Amino acid sequence: MKENTISEPVDFTTSDLKLKGFKVYEAGNDCHAIPTYNRRDFYKICINTGQNIIQYADRGIETDGTILFFGNPHIPYSWEITSESYHGFACVFTEEFLKVNDRSESLHECPLFKISGTPIFYLSAEQKTFITSLFQKMIVEQDTDYVFKDDLIRNYINLIIHESMKMQPSENFFKHKNASARITSLFLELLERQFPIETKDQPLVLKNPQDYAQNLAVHVNHLNRSVKEITGKSTTAHITERIISEAKALLQHTDWSIADIGYSLGFEYPSYFNNYFKRLTGTVPKSLRM
Repeated sequence: MKENTISEPVDFTTSDLKLKGFKVYEAGNDCHAIPTYNRRDFYKICINTGQNIIQYADRGIETDGTILFFGNPHIPYSWEITSESYHGFACVFTEEFLKVNDRSESLHECPLFKISGTPIFYLSAEQKTFITSLFQKMIVEQDTDYVFKDDLIRNYINLIIHESMKMQPSENFFKHKNASARITSLFLELLERQFPIETKDQPLVLKNPQDYAQNLAVHVNHLNRSVKEITGKSTTAHITERIISEAKALLQHTDWSIADIGYSLGFEYPSYFNNYFKRLTGTVPKSLRM
């Protein structure tokens, strides 16, 4: 049995897109590798035929057949392909690409992208043919010179969303078997929801295990024990690794000053951020600037 783990894309910015805030691509054994993205700024819709194990927040599902999946940048997930053969299409897009004006409904309110929603749907042969045709149309359209192609592609995405909302979601989720696994999943989800940092004016709010424990309504000792039991790493280690990862992304992909980056990550003074970064990476933040 072949096992492939799909991680979230790396070194991907909006400037890489053929349309601002949007990209569609084909994936499979005979296609180019699935692009990976460093920052989770993007919503994702994909259709896939094969066998997979998808871990989504505190739930998981084993699939066999053709599924339609909706990925939310605020909810961590992993995807493992377990079949020898697989094929599909996917598109990634920002909320700004889909929202044409301030009155448009936020994707956060869409049932397909809500934290409590069900993001996986099994497709019939007829549904597979129809949804696949929409992805194929988007692939063709993103390379044309048609002046209104962004509007047309938005219509295709919205059509997929509305067709999916009429379907019955998959109910084959399996739940974590113990309280430690569940609280750990909720912690990791809450941690991921703090990122990416979008503005340098609002510092990171949740910075230590106590902050997360309060938000999850559990005692910090219970949180620490659960996270260590399930992941083998401490709560502090997870938080630290995520802050450092975000610091590197901001240093490499923004023109913010180092002081602003430190402030956005919860460091009141630049010297605190410099010392923290150097202690954990062995180098100073300035070294990541080109």
